[in-house]
Amino acid sequence: MPKTVLILEDESSIADNIRYALEAEGFSTHWFATLKEGRARLEQGGIDLIVLDVGLPDGNGFDFCRELRKTNTVPVIFLTARSGEVDRVVGLEIGADDYMVKPFSPRELAARVKAVF
Repeated sequence: MPKTVLILEDESSIADNIRYALEAEGFSTHWFATLKEGRARLEQGGIDLIVLDVGLPDGNGFDFCRELRKTNTVPVIFLTARSGEVDRVVGLEIGADDYMVKPFSPRELAARVKAVF
């Protein structure tokens, strides 16, 4: 059974690239543009990893990751335009398993997802 990746990204063109790259590697994906939708899907279970943008229309990915880590150990890879060292360090310190900066290589993201698994 393929691993399932939850993608929380508000830009559909970026989400399409992520989905294509991950599905080409045999992963199942679910994409949502808001934290509210992502939370609802996560509560249904069966999510093996989250690709998470920091800047979403209804909240901050850092805050979501902090909240998530209180009750859930699902791996998280941040994929964001926030490229500063402080942002990368904060993302990893609050519990992310990896941190990638946009623009990004979809193939590299797929390789990082595999590495986390």
